[in-house]
Amino acid sequence: MTLQKPSNRIVVQGQPLHDNFLIETVTTMYPGRLVKKGTADHQIVVNTVNNSPLGWLGYEQTENEEDKPDTVDTIWTAKWAPVLYGGGFVVVGSLANGVGAVTAGSLVCAAAAGEVTSATALTATTPTGTTAVTSTSATPAMTQGGAIPAQGELVGKLLVDADSTASAVDCIILSYI
Repeated sequence: MTLQKPSNRIVVQGQPLHDNFLIETVTTMYPGRLVKKGTADHQIVVNTVNNSPLGWLGYEQTENEEDKPDTVDTIWTAKWAPVLYGGGFVVVGSLANGVGAVTAGSLVCAAAAGEVTSATALTATTPTGTTAVTSTSATPAMTQGGAIPAQGELVGKLLVDADSTASAVDCIILSYI
């Protein structure tokens, strides 16, 4: 069975947990985008680069049908909207423009505008200098701090190939959040 984008839904498989939040700012608030806490605890805004999102902006889980946008490709207005979280479900997200070709199995993290980008490998370097190192105890220490990598937390894994070389594209993601 091949996973495909469902018609006018964003959950492909699984049963995410969800809570309702008030959309504070409607800019790029499309179903399937990552969202974060807004000014108040009950408000949400679109997630940004390197931030830990609350979850995915839902669609078909809307409690009040008249608040729901006409389609999954229509922006939400300042209404109460479902935010999906809990991991282990498959969702239609958006791979940011310019990321390029990303293969199924690639890990993704938050990009601008609530979209995702491919996660890069964590790198670390040891400082170097002009003094010869004569023993391993003389090697400069490498330091790292914090638990979240520079790109932010991993939000999921791509389940199908996607190519956003020319423009942002819908992609099918196994949610980790």
